[in-house]
Amino acid sequence: MIRNVRFLRWAVGQSFTSAGKTAVPASSTQWNAGSIAQSSSGIATCAIKPFSVMPGPSNQRGPFSIASRQIHTKGERELVEFLAEEIVAEKKASPGASIPTSLNGFAITSNKAEVELTKSSEREKVVISFNINHTVDMEGEEAEATDNKPEFSAMKSRPQFEVDIVRGGTTLSFTCSYLPGEAQEGEYNDVFGIDEVTIYQGEWNDKVYAVAGDVLDGYLYDLLMNFLEEKGVSNEFAEKMSDFASAYEHAKYVELLEAISKFTVEKK
Repeated sequence: MIRNVRFLRWAVGQSFTSAGKTAVPASSTQWNAGSIAQSSSGIATCAIKPFSVMPGPSNQRGPFSIASRQIHTKGERELVEFLAEEIVAEKKASPGASIPTSLNGFAITSNKAEVELTKSSEREKVVISFNINHTVDMEGEEAEATDNKPEFSAMKSRPQFEVDIVRGGTTLSFTCSYLPGEAQEGEYNDVFGIDEVTIYQGEWNDKVYAVAGDVLDGYLYDLLMNFLEEKGVSNEFAEKMSDFASAYEHAKYVELLEAISKFTVEKK
């Protein structure tokens, strides 16, 4: 299902025929992700290359030109036409041109929807892990869109995350979640909270005891939050991690749209 906010961004400003079909301008342009490079600053960047969406002269068709593939059904053609516009809109709305490879001293690695941040010292290793699937919601109240002044809420990824502090063969593990709401002026609210705490030897299994954060002694809970902050997992860090997760999730969403488009136009 198309996300409502992203669909609205595509729909606003489009022209429709009397039959209700979207009129796609012949000059529409799509952007194709190119190679990923590592800059001297340690930031991975992605080169973007333009190519034509709609067919032009036979010698100017891009790699995803609709005319260059055989589309068998009316539904497939409509899907490809919509995706062409949606991909362009999503890439224009991209939060940034690059995805960082580190964050506050944590090295970032990823495998599809899984993300891991690691920081090691002689004494211990701190590993933060999360999955970006089903983590996106709208930031603030849903904005209204009008013909003259469309406005859209930002899509924010706020995943549940694990913090594992490993010393030798022992792991102190925290399950954490972002908290709803924003701090009012003059108030201090935590960005995230502790859902669960456990400690175990070797590999975790279902027999390991864990305690929920909301039944912990209040003072102990605060001490554990201070402990996490000392390990680099502060409120400020959590905000930056949410920004990273949002950018990474958005990039994966665009990849999904491109994969669906390619699947639809491939020869059967």
